[in-house]
Amino acid sequence: MLFFQKSKPYLKDLIPNNFIDIHSHLLFGIDDGAKTFEDSLSLTKALIDIGFSEFITTPHTMQYLWNNTAENILNRNNETIALLQQNSISVPFKAASEYLIDENFANQFQNEPLLTLKENYVLVEMSYINPPIQLYNIIFDLQVCGYKPILAHPERYVFYHDNFSEYEKLKKAGCLFQINLLSTVGYYGANVTTLCNKLLEKGMFDFVGSDVHHKNHVKAFDTRINIKNSALLNEIIANNKFFKF
Repeated sequence: MLFFQKSKPYLKDLIPNNFIDIHSHLLFGIDDGAKTFEDSLSLTKALIDIGFSEFITTPHTMQYLWNNTAENILNRNNETIALLQQNSISVPFKAASEYLIDENFANQFQNEPLLTLKENYVLVEMSYINPPIQLYNIIFDLQVCGYKPILAHPERYVFYHDNFSEYEKLKKAGCLFQINLLSTVGYYGANVTTLCNKLLEKGMFDFVGSDVHHKNHVKAFDTRINIKNSALLNEIIANNKFFKF
């Protein structure tokens, strides 16, 4: 007897019509995301077509590379909103930031307000090369200052792939986890997808994000997911409703 495995769904088909994205790089000319407003417009239109209904876009704040401030991010966000409206796009659109965890970040949150996703929820990331030496001290101090860290794309930190206990330690330290949707289709490589699947099955993800920078990221939504249990992913996608504004 032959048994036929049901085809896995395309990633775009898992996106609900009221989806709220909390991680993208749609503001033009401010980091490694959209370069021009035309890029911002094209990416935003494409994501709306997939089902995105609200955007919290998150340009990098990274010393020596993307020295963004709350002021220049908010100014560019206001400019982008105005230009989008001129092009008949009036979806809810606001900006936070994706902060690199380093010593500069520690100085920043202790001396000035951060741009948060909602209330005191702040999106943070690590270097892809290695974790900061004072990682857990910084995470602790961040929470002492009243913030709740959401760690962006933990599945992409390959230095933890052979040391899964570090993920458990990060959760115990108070980090929420945000999965990159493209990790589920193999966009960043098979090893990332494998780790992504393990984190999903252990119930360690809290939210999702597109992390869209350019049109190739959008095209990847036309790929079938490569994880075992799409129902688990659907549950995490639904959690993003928390960020409605």
